[in-house]
Amino acid sequence: MSTPPTDPARDPLPAASPTDPARAPLPSASPTDPARAPLPAASPTDPARAPLPAASPTDRTRDPLPSAPDSDRTGARLPAAPHATLARRLLPRAPATDRGRLLLLLVLAAAVTVFTATVPLLRDWFDLRVYYGTVHTWVHHDGQVYDYRVPGTAYGFTYPPFAAVALLPLALLGRTAAVAGTLLLDAVALAVVLRVLAGRAWRRPGWYRWGLILCGLALFEPLRDTVSFGQVNLVLLALVLTDACLLASGRGRARIAGAGIGLAAAIKLTPALFIVLLLLARRWRAAAVATAVALGATALAAVVAPGPSRFYWTEAMWDTSRVGRLDYVSNQSLQGVLARLGAPDHALWAAAVLVVLAVWAWRARRAAAVGDWQAAFALTGLAACLVSPVTWVHHLVWLLPSFALLLRAGHARVAGGLYAVLCTSVVWLWAHDASVVAAFAGANAYTWVTLGLLLWLPVRHPRTGERFLSRNARATAPAPATDAEAMVAVRPHAASES
Repeated sequence: MSTPPTDPARDPLPAASPTDPARAPLPSASPTDPARAPLPAASPTDPARAPLPAASPTDRTRDPLPSAPDSDRTGARLPAAPHATLARRLLPRAPATDRGRLLLLLVLAAAVTVFTATVPLLRDWFDLRVYYGTVHTWVHHDGQVYDYRVPGTAYGFTYPPFAAVALLPLALLGRTAAVAGTLLLDAVALAVVLRVLAGRAWRRPGWYRWGLILCGLALFEPLRDTVSFGQVNLVLLALVLTDACLLASGRGRARIAGAGIGLAAAIKLTPALFIVLLLLARRWRAAAVATAVALGATALAAVVAPGPSRFYWTEAMWDTSRVGRLDYVSNQSLQGVLARLGAPDHALWAAAVLVVLAVWAWRARRAAAVGDWQAAFALTGLAACLVSPVTWVHHLVWLLPSFALLLRAGHARVAGGLYAVLCTSVVWLWAHDASVVAAFAGANAYTWVTLGLLLWLPVRHPRTGERFLSRNARATAPAPATDAEAMVAVRPHAASES
């Protein structure tokens, strides 16, 4: 058998040999030969052998390695982390120290306080005075719920009778205690709303950015009016968004979803549209829970206050004049727009309502079908504000989930611009005359914002991993999907539907 010829190009490397210097093995490290001594161990006492300093967040020369590179191997810049990008766009650059941040927050809080105390018209707890007077007249003076009027006005209580039952604790309080309790309740409700909208990312902004967010919220006219009127809007929003969070969780807690919507619908009629949303989304159990809770609360009110219940459901509910003038500039619903046009035709309003409801049903059902409950609930809040016969400015706190949705989708500039409009109180510039074109556009500015959001609010699929406060999927790589992402608002008027 012949031996195949040798190919030098494919020959294996020769084995090391102690006799052939060309093939001698590499020398091992030796403690006696300085040339072959091992490297010295790091020592804290010898500066020449001191260990490398640990990374420090305060020293840029010792910054830890970033979690993700700014560019790939080709030199192309990678998209920035979504939360960092949004924070840079939405919030100003933070001072370098905690003391500087705290000082800036104090200055901003003082400026916001001066603004809210001087620029907008304060409402002097008008709606809380309606609630308080109604309950005290009913409990302590044997009066009827719907007979009370705020002294010097024609305005009284026009909520469903269960709202009066829910407000019975006011009968135990004085006026100052009632104001303090209302402020505390508003603070708790706002905390719930922000927690639900921020979802699992609620810790990420930190105390400084949360302080900036609260200063921004204090400028939001619907929120300002809700607080200064002593309104219940924030409580209703918190109840509804809690149900949205339960539905998005997909866990056992979803079995009780609908209870918050039912309570809200028993207190005011507008949130009942969320029950229709549950039916559109085929969430039969949640819809049944919401309906049962609403009917149960209404039945309880009929037992506690049979006379007022009979009067409300047969007369008061159908009398919109009890609420206030439909053409009053604070009424930012479709009905308000038509009333300011001088078009009292109910057929025209009904047609506009049907068109809005058709658009809402199509978009909300699509959002619920892909599991985007934040979008579905935001769209429902928008539609409810538009189709209600009366939507006072403070009712527009229902727009807050829509702004959260815009931020989640990466439209921070759009959200900031529209939000700024709702901070300006611009509609009041035409409180007495909206006849010319420019005045008509300005007097209904909040309605146009609400309608635009209903038409163009983005809807996403939760499997992309997008979160509240993240950019859209086209700009960033998707994050792993999670079980439940975040769900992630002059002359006084009536407290009714107010």
